[in-house]
Amino acid sequence: MSTPLERDLIRQSAATLAEAIAEGEVSAREVTQAHLDRIAEVDDRVHAFLHVDGQGALATADAVDASRAAGEPLGPLAGVPLALKDILAMKGVPTTCGSRILEGWRPPYDATVVERLRAAGIPILGKTNMDEFAMGSSTEHSAYGPTHNPWDLDRIPGGSGGGSAAAIASFEAPLAIGTDTGGSIRQPAAVTGTVGVKPTYGGVSRYGLVALASSLDQAGPCTRTVMDAALLHSVIGGHDPRDSTSIPDPMPDVVAAAARADVRGMRIGLVRELTGEGYQAGVEQRFREAVEILEHLGAEVVEVSCPHFDYALGAYYLILPSECSSNLARFDGMRYGLRVGDDGDRSVEEVMSLTREAGFGPEVKRRIMLGTYALSSGYYDAYYGQAQKVRTLIQRDFDAAFAQCDVLVSPTAPTTAFRIGEKVDDPLAMYLNDVATIPVNMAGNCAMSLPVGLAPEDGLPVGLQVMAPPMADDRLYLVGGALEGALRDRWGHLLIEEVPSL
Repeated sequence: MSTPLERDLIRQSAATLAEAIAEGEVSAREVTQAHLDRIAEVDDRVHAFLHVDGQGALATADAVDASRAAGEPLGPLAGVPLALKDILAMKGVPTTCGSRILEGWRPPYDATVVERLRAAGIPILGKTNMDEFAMGSSTEHSAYGPTHNPWDLDRIPGGSGGGSAAAIASFEAPLAIGTDTGGSIRQPAAVTGTVGVKPTYGGVSRYGLVALASSLDQAGPCTRTVMDAALLHSVIGGHDPRDSTSIPDPMPDVVAAAARADVRGMRIGLVRELTGEGYQAGVEQRFREAVEILEHLGAEVVEVSCPHFDYALGAYYLILPSECSSNLARFDGMRYGLRVGDDGDRSVEEVMSLTREAGFGPEVKRRIMLGTYALSSGYYDAYYGQAQKVRTLIQRDFDAAFAQCDVLVSPTAPTTAFRIGEKVDDPLAMYLNDVATIPVNMAGNCAMSLPVGLAPEDGLPVGLQVMAPPMADDRLYLVGGALEGALRDRWGHLLIEEVPSL
């Protein structure tokens, strides 16, 4: 069982912990050990982690403590531990992407995000569970079993990054990294009552991020507060010459925006196509209440229409499978990871086929087949080409909306967390969970999900999504910080503190 000091430490924000470490009020080792003890105490029920690197995390913490003792300046999050989605390469640490086909693979290099975390003195607690190769909305498609939502262990924590969100919500980590291809940071944040940010495409390096869909993937922060997300965003963001899609321009000052937290004079667009039919009543209720709060804080709220958003889901499920069928062709058992049937009597082609059959799960196979078909001769223009045209129309919808508004808002997910097993055999029902988040990825914009209350029907968290133009990530933090502050004033505490004790 954790001690009273540890129970206090794990419930602090990352910003508070960083300040306490810098002032010498607590050591980075104590903070890291408190979270390792929490993982040992509850993760057998949550299953947020696939691999825990306690030794590595404590070594980083000790280095931070030594630097502080020597009077050296510390970074804004130095000594504050973090959970890393198991899709980012970390040298010498197992990286599976939630798949059997990469079982046992230990990368010989660090992803750029990991390099920046290390340089900032952030102890990495371990790798978090995820839907296999980030394909899913519930973390039920992991080859290593589902993650459970700390609010109700019988429910999903969202996906594909459910492990990172669940680690945050269960106080196993104050910070986490996720990746977002169609909502895989934001949707888990919504259903676990946490904060998740999908940065502008190209705003955070994808070097070392195992690709699902190269034109859609983006790493970003998962936290319990808007300021913590801003601090982490500032650590991992910025140009990387090793990523050809990385934006060379300086990133906006998201930390200053989170501190300012002011929406007075802002125009906020309510997206007509992302509310109403198909959305749970309690989700709509909490969303509308949050919008009223933004109006009370001095924002002007207007309704906007983005008519091509209705086609985003269909276009996305042509573009993503097409790109994943190409990206996942490299996993063939020839160079690393799983190899099946290599007994000397089979051809290379047979070994590849047997390895992929054994190593990939059903959802991955489904999307590879869809993508291969969409890219095949005679169908490329009819499917993939048409989907890219829809993508252009979605980008134009955003452009028109942002000509009228500074940001757009919607519910993040149409429902609260559903029960484990409820939709796993119905791919279409599962895909619909991302209906509100997918348009942002299609356009390359940035977006945030933050908690705005509990649905009256089931007492589970509801998330509000804030969307902003490319390289206007600071606007997310202006709105998110202001709304979070107003909600904290209303409740007297952060929503996440209401999570039942595990």
